[in-house]
Amino acid sequence: MHFEWSTATTPQSSGEFSVQEAITKADTLIEAMGWIRRFRGKTTVIKLGGSVLDDDDALLHILLDVIFMETVGMKPVVIHGGGKAINRALAEANIEPKFIQGRRFTDDATLKIVRRVLAGELNAFLTEEIERLGGRAMNLSFDTTNVLFGEKLTLPSGEDLGAVGSVTRVDRSVIEGLLYTDQVPVIPSMCVGPDDEYYNVNADTAAMAVAQALGAEKLVFLSDVNGVRRDKDDPSTIIHSLNEHQARDLIDQGVIASGMIPKVEACLETLGRGVGKVHIIDGRLRHSLLLEIFTSQGVGTEIYKAPPE
Repeated sequence: MHFEWSTATTPQSSGEFSVQEAITKADTLIEAMGWIRRFRGKTTVIKLGGSVLDDDDALLHILLDVIFMETVGMKPVVIHGGGKAINRALAEANIEPKFIQGRRFTDDATLKIVRRVLAGELNAFLTEEIERLGGRAMNLSFDTTNVLFGEKLTLPSGEDLGAVGSVTRVDRSVIEGLLYTDQVPVIPSMCVGPDDEYYNVNADTAAMAVAQALGAEKLVFLSDVNGVRRDKDDPSTIIHSLNEHQARDLIDQGVIASGMIPKVEACLETLGRGVGKVHIIDGRLRHSLLLEIFTSQGVGTEIYKAPPE
């Protein structure tokens, strides 16, 4: 952040330096200071995926936010999916994507593309972008150091998803070692099985596993909606803060419905396993991460564990 100070004592004409503008910027920094002190040294797991990864402008500002967080002493960890990039690569290879109960069926041909795009190209790109923008990051993948281990996922229905897995173990020591040296770990949502087989993993559940393993202060889901809404079609009805009991009541009442139900239920499960708070925010909003963490009201929905009665 760069200010051009002037000896002037009154605002100048449009386009020139204004002391009042500088004071406003300083006030913003002072407001953020309390939050910075509160979260300094704390781990925040950030899940990137969906439309955010396909929006160059949104992605730029998210990565700048991640660099800012690391700069002021927070410890961000980035977990990413990459469904749209994978679909484009499958189309180029004339492979038709197939989904079972919302999860990508991953045969051998699909797995090769998922590994190349997700654990290779996209993971390297995100790491290099953070470095290019002035931050420090480390690509944690099959080609460098893998930190996610798991097993084949079996659906209750018995349907076979192919090479789709769930995370059973996270190598905390590698991630925490990078955080200790002020680097941002960048992790693709894939894992290695007990016999060195590779599995495609749902990015939300991978982020949950990492947040739980690290005992993260926060888990942030960057979505293409601004959070939980009383009216799902009206962004202005966003609910900024919910405890676990209120969230379950809203599910029972049908206020939280359809695709938001599994996301909120995943948030509640994560809270029960040692994560401090979970946030759902619109990653397309410029600097949404900083606005959510470093302002009093935030811009998304914060879900937290209710205090014991």
